[in-house]
Amino acid sequence: MGSLRSHRYSIVSSEEDGMKLASIAVPNGYGNGNVNKGHTEQKCQSRFVSKDGHCNVQFINMSEKGQRYLADIFTTCVDVRWRWMFLIFCLSFLLSWLFFGLVFWVVALVYGDLENETQLCVSNVDSFTAAFLFSVETQTTIGYGYRYVTEECPIAVFMVVFQSIVGCIIDAFIIGAVMAKMAKPKKRNETLVFSHFATVAMRDGKLCLMWRVGNLRKSHLVEAHVRAQLLKSRTTVEGEFIPLDQVDIDVGFDSGIDRIFLVSPITIVHEIDEDSPFYEMNKQELETSEFEIVVILEGMVEATAMTTQCRSSYVAGEILWGHRFEPVLFEEKNYYKVDYSRFENTYEVPSTPICSARELAEKKSNASSLRNSFCYENEVALEKVEMEEEFEEDSSRLMRDVEVSALEDITTDLVSSVECNLDSLALEARPLTAESEI
Repeated sequence: MGSLRSHRYSIVSSEEDGMKLASIAVPNGYGNGNVNKGHTEQKCQSRFVSKDGHCNVQFINMSEKGQRYLADIFTTCVDVRWRWMFLIFCLSFLLSWLFFGLVFWVVALVYGDLENETQLCVSNVDSFTAAFLFSVETQTTIGYGYRYVTEECPIAVFMVVFQSIVGCIIDAFIIGAVMAKMAKPKKRNETLVFSHFATVAMRDGKLCLMWRVGNLRKSHLVEAHVRAQLLKSRTTVEGEFIPLDQVDIDVGFDSGIDRIFLVSPITIVHEIDEDSPFYEMNKQELETSEFEIVVILEGMVEATAMTTQCRSSYVAGEILWGHRFEPVLFEEKNYYKVDYSRFENTYEVPSTPICSARELAEKKSNASSLRNSFCYENEVALEKVEMEEEFEEDSSRLMRDVEVSALEDITTDLVSSVECNLDSLALEARPLTAESEI
């Protein structure tokens, strides 16, 4: 079967065609070739978003940070690391057990249960250790039966009920936070990958910026869509310096191409047109510029229906001008095969222009204007020839008309002269006839 291309981002190729392409290896293990040193030996540039999607930002001098984080304690527990979550889990129960154990010990001390052989409030609680164990048995509903509260002490009954309610609240909070932390869709990003390099090449007659995304799981990413932003410092007309100005990069939002069906790896395409921030950049300017392209993939996890976001970024040194990605989707007899060993591989396209998209568009417009002017000159010459031919036809027609009219005049004169001669002959023959008759 021949190659298929049903979507702008899809690449379906035969195994034979794919084997003919060169490859470039990358540091994360994909690829089977050698990386060009010209692309690896780039000056170090600070990243706003790292390759694994983490934002390289530190917050300092925040007022009332602790109070604001405690006000949203549930989100704080979900966002903290697991070591801190385990510490919160243990401390929440230990502190509650110690607190209520201390309360029961104070009650026993007030009612004299520590000195008497028979306890009035809590049976068999004659020390702080016994009060702590009773607190643990009450909150965890173990109930060994050796220690129990009596009916003669209302304050002890109230504290048992209150501790049971507090224990249920603590259980709900901790279990909810742990479950929310375990079900965070952030871990789904481990199986969503971006290509290490981006490429610039011609596609459908236009200069395009391209990068590749892939899903390592068979479970789908529902309502998946992509977007990208350019981060670059600039100075406004008024002289204001903006350290990281964010500019949207169009990947087909208006036409709906940004919504993708991520089953096999897909190449995301940004057409460098008049609205693109790269419209006036040629190859040399792009390689020497300082900017960062942040790419974002969003969608809902099929298993949990929770929205996840996967991020990555490309700096100028990670954009390969004049390269295309190798195909990774191959058509077999009854199915399609995805070869992730080719996910990062690219091959060079020597025919890619090194000029900017603006210069390329101007060259095309000049060529089209030259063709239009040449066609106009041809039309003028053709019209001139047609006019000359029409003039010649009119002249020949006029000459024929003149000749025909002259012939008609000559014929008329001859006819009239013949008629006159006949009349004269008739008049002269009459007397002779009369004389013969006489």
